[in-house]
Amino acid sequence: MKKARGLGEEDWKQLEAVIGHSFAERERLQRALTHASAHVSKSRGDYERMEFLGDRVLGLCVAELLFSIYRNATEGELSVRFNQLVSAETCAAVADEMELHRYIRTGADVKAITASNMLNVRADVVESLIAAIYLDAGLEAARGFILRFWTARASRADGARRDAKTELQEWAHAKHSASPIYKVAERSGPDHDPRFTVIVEIPGVKPETGTDRSKRAAEQVAATKILEREGIWAKTPDAN
Repeated sequence: MKKARGLGEEDWKQLEAVIGHSFAERERLQRALTHASAHVSKSRGDYERMEFLGDRVLGLCVAELLFSIYRNATEGELSVRFNQLVSAETCAAVADEMELHRYIRTGADVKAITASNMLNVRADVVESLIAAIYLDAGLEAARGFILRFWTARASRADGARRDAKTELQEWAHAKHSASPIYKVAERSGPDHDPRFTVIVEIPGVKPETGTDRSKRAAEQVAATKILEREGIWAKTPDAN
């Protein structure tokens, strides 16, 4: 087994324990964790090509998972669930659960991997990691990793929800012949951990506010509140 540079043996063992796979060739794992900003040599490479492959492997395994769990679901419901599960937000959430930011290699120009504006980096690394597992040990190993981190997410009751802003846009057009208007009411917190509060307004409808770490996420929260309040969506168990 080759030892990749940059991490000590204990670090590699801890990472492989989190992943649930011991690599025969750690060079693949190192490449999956290397952002282009690290300025590695072309022969060593970064994760961009692996991300392409991992995205396809993830799509296949998630489609299989949903097909087996939701035996009576329509193609439309399966598609909504699928799109949510392979989204950048879900992949980044898996990265955060695994604390992959501790192992991602970047250059000095890429900072604060855990920040909201670095979500796509964390998501890309997860897809690249799936490719590394696939190349190292085949589809069954990659499927095992995906089932480990995606099965509970696939079983969530709210998994068939569409994008909240899209849903609210269509409802507002159909019922009020108007489009939702989103306004940033407040921005607080330090640059590395900002908080945005957004108000969404629709003529003839009581406005709602949403707060989250990015403007887009806050808009989704505000849209969700109206959809749940107006009965378009059932409230989630943890909803306020």
